[in-house]
Amino acid sequence: MAGTDAIKVLREETGAGIMDCKRALDQSSGDMGEARNLLKQWGLASVSKKAGREASQGLVESYIHAGGRVGALIELNCETDFVARTDQFRQLAREIAMQVAAMKPTRISDDEAAAAGAEDDVPLLKQSYIRDSSRTIQDLVNEGIANLKENIVIRRIARFELGGL
Repeated sequence: MAGTDAIKVLREETGAGIMDCKRALDQSSGDMGEARNLLKQWGLASVSKKAGREASQGLVESYIHAGGRVGALIELNCETDFVARTDQFRQLAREIAMQVAAMKPTRISDDEAAAAGAEDDVPLLKQSYIRDSSRTIQDLVNEGIANLKENIVIRRIARFELGGL
C-alpha cells in the first residue's frame, strides 16, 4: 500500500490523479521512478484513444519576442471551451508559439509539403522543444492531452519577422 505522502509527491510531480498515483505506486512496489514511468505509459495510452476526437474549440495565442522584431501566432484546438480557458492549456499554447518564433517551422507535421527550398525544414511536431531538448513538441502536446484529458491539435501557425518575407 502506497503512503499518502508518496502519493502526494507523485501527484505534484506528474499532475496525475490521486487514484492513478496510488495504483502506479502499488504496482511499482513504492518505486517512485517506476511509478512515474507507469503513469507516463498510461498517459500515452490515453493519448491514442483521444486522437480521433474532434477538436473544434481552443484559442489563438501570440508570442512577441523582446524588442518586437519577431512574433508568432498559433491556433491550438481542444474539445471544449472549458479546457481552452484553463491556465495549463494557455501555457501550452504560449510555449508552442514561442517555439514557432524561435525555430521558424514552415509546417506542422510530415503530412504537409515542405516549403520550396526548405529541404532541411523539420516539422514543428518533430522539433526538439527549446526548453528541454530531450522532448519534442509532439511530446509536449501528448503531455497536454494526457493531463487535460482532451484531444489537442495544433491547427495553424504563422511567424513574422521585421523585414522578413
